[in-house]
Amino acid sequence: MPTSTVEDYLKCIFLAQQSSGDQLISTGQIATALGVAPGTATAMVKTLAESGLVEYEPYSGVRLKPAGEKLAAHVLRRHRLIELFLVQVMGMDWSEVHAEAELMEHAVSDRLIERIDVMLGRPEADPHGDPIPSVSGELEPTDDPTLLDCPLNVPVRIVRVTDQAKDFLRLIDRFGLVPGSRISVTARDEQADTVLLATNAGEPVNLGFRAASKILVRPQQAEVKV
Repeated sequence: MPTSTVEDYLKCIFLAQQSSGDQLISTGQIATALGVAPGTATAMVKTLAESGLVEYEPYSGVRLKPAGEKLAAHVLRRHRLIELFLVQVMGMDWSEVHAEAELMEHAVSDRLIERIDVMLGRPEADPHGDPIPSVSGELEPTDDPTLLDCPLNVPVRIVRVTDQAKDFLRLIDRFGLVPGSRISVTARDEQADTVLLATNAGEPVNLGFRAASKILVRPQQAEVKV
């Protein structure tokens, strides 16, 4: 069985690859994400390469091999199902569950995760809108725009929040900017670094560009099923 450290590294690389395409992930990037020294990350990556889980190119970076990708998706599936369970069943706030899931993802059995999946109705996303990998490790790619990229004055639905820092989640929760919320971007001002939103609550909301870049949306008409 892989150790929790191995699982953490594989999941970290997997998530980085989701946003970087086919580019190699640098050991420095991994070290920063996991909060370890660069030398520690390099040593661990070499160990993963020797185990056949990653492909490592010195001074360039690393990418997952099929075995590493499958294991990483398995860990991510556990993590995101646990987050949803903690919110929907245990009543925890969505800003608190990431840290708890980081601990629990290494301890729960596949049998328990399957029971949780069934109990929750085979969900496709966690409380933050992040997609949940399938049992076989498949993760459907998404290409949803952020609040910086979507058209102006077009009704959209929030589908995902990519920053799970507690303070950020509490901030946007206060504005009602959670997955499922209907909004529209009415203006963007690069000089003032502001994005103006119209919400169902009737009160306009101003966000900075950095915050807006972390909220993904989808046109409401795309939800209509024939």
